[in-house]
Amino acid sequence: KDFKGPDFFVVLDVPQRERKSWIAWQENDRLPNVVIELMSPSTAENDREEKKLTYQDKLRVPEYFIFEPFLYEWSGFRLQDGIYEPIQPDAFGQLLSQELGLVLRRWEGSYEEIDSNWIRWALPDGTLLPIHAELAQQERQRAEQERQRADRLAERLRSMGINPDEL
Repeated sequence: KDFKGPDFFVVLDVPQRERKSWIAWQENDRLPNVVIELMSPSTAENDREEKKLTYQDKLRVPEYFIFEPFLYEWSGFRLQDGIYEPIQPDAFGQLLSQELGLVLRRWEGSYEEIDSNWIRWALPDGTLLPIHAELAQQERQRAEQERQRADRLAERLRSMGINPDEL
């Protein structure tokens, strides 16, 4: 059976540039630090068994996470002495990635206009890392606040008899 690459992976300490694929021998033999597999009924057995062993024994990936979005099941494993050991959830049910200094946490919400149960990266204190739509919303809010500030300053100048458009 041909090996299919992971659904998501992180390789640390490599030059930032766009890549269409990851070819280890073109990247100084760098392999993933973290792998996440999104399971489905058709891939669950392979993700839990064959891929897990491949990441553990052949690729030696330090951390491996699997998530089944429809059953909302997930687990994480950390390579210790060559064997994957389960990562125990913290008091909030989050799984710590020591490699990234982040936690994976469950999140119910809308992503790409789909309301569902998801996993998201967060800081160890539980603060979610913003997704693209949230970053865009934050930028819109920042721009609106800046516009309001400029309007207030312009009005203040006008109240002092100064035309801000002539400055």
